[in-house]
Amino acid sequence: MSLFDAQPEAVLHPAKTSLQAGAPLAERMRPRTLDELSGQEHLVGPGKPLRVQIERDDAGSMIFWGPPGVGKTTLAKIIAETTHASFIEFSAVTSGIKEIKQIMASAAKAAELHSRTILFVDEIHRFNKAQQDAFLPYVERGSIRLIGATTENPSFEVISALLSRCRVYVLQPLKEEQIAALLRRALTDRERGLGALELTADDDALALIASYSSGDCRNAYNTLEVAAQLAVEAGRHIGKTIAAEAVQQRVLIYDKSGEEHYNLISALHKSVRNSDPDAALYWLGRMFAAGEDPMYLARRIVRMAIEDIGLAAPEALNLCLSAREAMDFLGAPEGDLALAEAVVYLSLAPKSNAVYAAYGAVQEEIEHTRQEPVPLHLRNAPTRLMKELDYGKGYRYAHDEEGRVADMECLPDSLRGRTYYHPTQEGREKQLAARMEEIRRIRAAKRTPGM
Repeated sequence: MSLFDAQPEAVLHPAKTSLQAGAPLAERMRPRTLDELSGQEHLVGPGKPLRVQIERDDAGSMIFWGPPGVGKTTLAKIIAETTHASFIEFSAVTSGIKEIKQIMASAAKAAELHSRTILFVDEIHRFNKAQQDAFLPYVERGSIRLIGATTENPSFEVISALLSRCRVYVLQPLKEEQIAALLRRALTDRERGLGALELTADDDALALIASYSSGDCRNAYNTLEVAAQLAVEAGRHIGKTIAAEAVQQRVLIYDKSGEEHYNLISALHKSVRNSDPDAALYWLGRMFAAGEDPMYLARRIVRMAIEDIGLAAPEALNLCLSAREAMDFLGAPEGDLALAEAVVYLSLAPKSNAVYAAYGAVQEEIEHTRQEPVPLHLRNAPTRLMKELDYGKGYRYAHDEEGRVADMECLPDSLRGRTYYHPTQEGREKQLAARMEEIRRIRAAKRTPGM
């Protein structure tokens, strides 16, 4: 039994495999050669490293990282066809460790017969550590060429041992004009596309579909198929109205637990920090449109008030907590406006991270110094024994002192004189800075006799 008899899902020389009747347009229009491939010129353009490796037949194991519909699977199949290697397509969604080991053993036997195997693992980030470990010995020995595809950052989702043995190539979303050109080609292609339907289409209709695909060519093809079905019943012409009906809703690249989630919240936070309300509203709107949990956004907005506004505008924290309550009370979409108001306010508020920095300095101090005992004069003395041990001795009650400030050290002796909080001159914090200076003067006067 050969490797491919044992694995019915494997595809040998996939570009030559006949397509099933009724296959989706995206599958029928899949490029078969590097010259047919649209986009990714930085990787497979003339003279580019990956193209040179493929043409020289010396491409090793690699990871393709990029958003959906940009050609990760297509490129893997082209490599298999160009290098005349056997190709096994493997899904991390439906396969487990048992299937991995079976395929690896078969590939090793094939390698002994000088047969090269490319194992394409779609969504490799879904494999756990043990499953990814199973590939290692075979990749190291060269029994297989592993090509993994992932929409997630491989730095976090692929184990370091496997990552170090693979080259990572980043695939970019296709440009709108590239997608529009591919859609036009699909409309006229009689062999694989929709040419037999004799459809016509306005450029602005195809541009609309392309713009709503968010760089995902597969999605654009799917939308074009819907538009074609509508056009067949309405004069065989795809205008902007039919395109808009097919699109229905913009496709947003988003994964609530993936990298794009963190990219967007990072963009929102940094826009607020940079006092840019327009950008902040845009990124907030993007996250709402993609279905983000409003309470997650509310929590992050409260954090922004604490971290970046601080005591320069202490009312910001109350405003953000109120916005959170309004969001909880009203729900979407009405409650979205409460968070939008908070984001705009935070963007325009004076900024200070002085308390954030001060607390970080305190945490570092605690981590790197011994745990100092509380000075005796600051300790409570509820019992006679404690008083006999000088607990509370020397404590000075601030309300009885002139200026309500006592000349009394409240830090341990080894940290005497430490300053962690350095207020800025922004907003309300400017007043706090003046008050701190006033407190210093009062203490200094009490330490200097005759003043």
